[in-house]
Amino acid sequence: MDRLRVPVTAVLAVLVVLGLAAPANALVRDPGGDVALLRTADSATTATTTAAAATTVTLDGVTVGLPAAGRQVVTVNHTTGHEARVTLWQRDQQGWHVLARSRDGRIGYGGLVPARQRRQATGTTPLGTFGLLWAFGTHPRADSWHLDYRMVRAGDYWVEDNGSAYYNRYRNKAEGGFRWWLPLSDANSSERLRHYPTQYEYSVVIGFNYATPVRHRGAGIFLHVNGRGATAGCVSAPRWFIQRVMATLDPAQEPVIAIGR
Repeated sequence: MDRLRVPVTAVLAVLVVLGLAAPANALVRDPGGDVALLRTADSATTATTTAAAATTVTLDGVTVGLPAAGRQVVTVNHTTGHEARVTLWQRDQQGWHVLARSRDGRIGYGGLVPARQRRQATGTTPLGTFGLLWAFGTHPRADSWHLDYRMVRAGDYWVEDNGSAYYNRYRNKAEGGFRWWLPLSDANSSERLRHYPTQYEYSVVIGFNYATPVRHRGAGIFLHVNGRGATAGCVSAPRWFIQRVMATLDPAQEPVIAIGR
C-alpha cells in the first residue's frame, strides 16, 4: 500500500512495465516473497523500455502496452480527484470485451505520477502498464483462482524498509531480514498485512518497482478492495470487482493493469 507516514507530532512497440521496466517476455510471480522470477531489464534505468514484441491498444481511453500474448487487462481511467473508472477486459478472436466495470475505483491521495518519478510515502499512483503478478488475501485459496496465491497469516508484512534486501517483498517477521518493529512514523517501517483486513481481503500484486526494486521509489502497490477513501498509492475497487478479477486472471494470458489520466 506504500501508506502515508504520519509524523509522531502531527510507445513501434512500447512499454510493458513488470517491475519498472521489462522486455516483452517478462513475467514475475513471487508468492513466497523471497526469490523473484526475473526475466527483466534493470528497472532503475527507465520506465519506458521498448518491448519489441509488444503492441499498444487503447481501451476506455487508456493506452495499454500489451505483452505478446496479453489477453487480459484492467484499465484505470482517472475521472476526478482520487476516483477512477476500473474495467476488466478480455480479448478473444472477435476483439476486446468488457467483463466488469466499476465507477467506484480509487487511486492514491497524491494523484498520478510517471512511474520513474515516483517516491515512497507520497501517496501517488504510478502511471503506465504493469503486470498483475500474483495475489494474496485473507481467505483460503479458491479452486477457481489461477494466479499464484498466498494467504495472509500472523506476522506477515510487506517490506518497505529501504535498508532491507527484501524491499518490496512479502515476508514474515520470523524470517527476519527487515526491521518489522519500526513504528509507523519511521520512513522505513513496513506494512503489517493483517492491519488491513478490508483492503487486503483480496489483493493482486502490481508489478511496479518489483522485478529489480529501486529503493525509495515505492513498495506495496496493489489492486485491492476499497477502503474508506483514497489509497496511499494503490488502485482499489469494490469488493465484487476484485472478486471477479481474482476469478478471471490467468498468468498464461499475461494480465496487465494500465493506469492512465
